[in-house]
Amino acid sequence: MIKRTLKRFWRFIWNDNSVLSWVVSFILAFLLVKFVIYPLIGLAFGTSYPIVAVVSYSMEHDAKFENWWQENKDWYEKIDITEEDFKGYIFKNGFDKGDIIILRGTKAKNIKVGDVIVFHSTSIYPVIHRVVNKWEDEGYHFQTKGDHNPDSYGALMEKDITEERILGRAIFKVPKIGWVKIWFSQVFGG
Repeated sequence: MIKRTLKRFWRFIWNDNSVLSWVVSFILAFLLVKFVIYPLIGLAFGTSYPIVAVVSYSMEHDAKFENWWQENKDWYEKIDITEEDFKGYIFKNGFDKGDIIILRGTKAKNIKVGDVIVFHSTSIYPVIHRVVNKWEDEGYHFQTKGDHNPDSYGALMEKDITEERILGRAIFKVPKIGWVKIWFSQVFGG
């Protein structure tokens, strides 16, 4: 009885071309990704947030690197980050709203100035910004700044990020496919 029911359900999902079959397939795919695939990727990458969609413009560069640097160099040079330093950083050209960023969990001691991290902030969403300062004081502390932003935001936001707030370090970018997540969030209020 159970075997026959499972076979009928399987045929319904894969062979039936009805709207109901498509809806059920979509729901099953969503549940599989959310509750099986995503957690397994998180386990493999050592973070509960292995894949994030960029939902703001705070890391965008409005111009080629040389032009962007000329517009922003005063801020970075004030904290001893040179153009050559920045050219050696991951995502030296920033990234765009709608990009997907792959994260790896990492120990705070292994995070360097120039790395891009995701961390819990005072907003409801995690923030993804570049580390511009790191120091030790009863644990590691970090200051970050969005490449597009004029400055680091307030003390509780990103001027003193403790290691417990860090969710992961960015290691790879997939352009534009995060717009699917952004669109779903806007449509369904998530």
